[in-house]
Amino acid sequence: MELVIGTKRWSTWSLRPWLALKRSGLSFTETLVELRQENNVSEAQIRVHSPSGLVPVLKDGGLTIWDSLAICEYLAEKVPGLWPADPVARALARAATAEMHSGFASLRGECPMALEAEPKPTELSPATQKDIRRIVTVWNELLGRFGGPFLVGEWSIADAFYTPVATRFRTYGVKLSDYGDSGAAGEYCQRLLETPEFLAWEAASK
Repeated sequence: MELVIGTKRWSTWSLRPWLALKRSGLSFTETLVELRQENNVSEAQIRVHSPSGLVPVLKDGGLTIWDSLAICEYLAEKVPGLWPADPVARALARAATAEMHSGFASLRGECPMALEAEPKPTELSPATQKDIRRIVTVWNELLGRFGGPFLVGEWSIADAFYTPVATRFRTYGVKLSDYGDSGAAGEYCQRLLETPEFLAWEAASK
């Protein structure tokens, strides 16, 4: 398998399936395309691999998958454990993942992942604050229901999808206690940033 990804400092969508692949234990090669090159060079390089012109892309033999969540679902069908075995936990993990996949547009736009940036408190718009409050609510509810250490107990694809969010909270100086966190969400956020897989990605990004 080959995973085509974008610049590791910035590409949140590349990070998500990369984490899942690392957790799966499956062997894969990594092809990196530098984003934000002038004259649409990045898009031209990506289109060699991707029908959508976007990263990430997973290639497995003659199969090409061009969406982060679809890639993760494909991996979960190959390797048990990327989703929880319990159907209730699996359903809630999928719901939280889908909400991240399709929502929180203000947070994404106002607070892009920037692993090269020094953390500093940032004044955020009401729309982004609303996104953060919702994320903290999701984290608190799932951590309270399943007892941690990750969202639905053991690490799952849901945690891969929220890892880039944890980097945003760090970079933009977001204090989760201002958004209804009693401590569990903040501890979880830090836990995501301390997984060996994310630390490897972060080191490579620098």
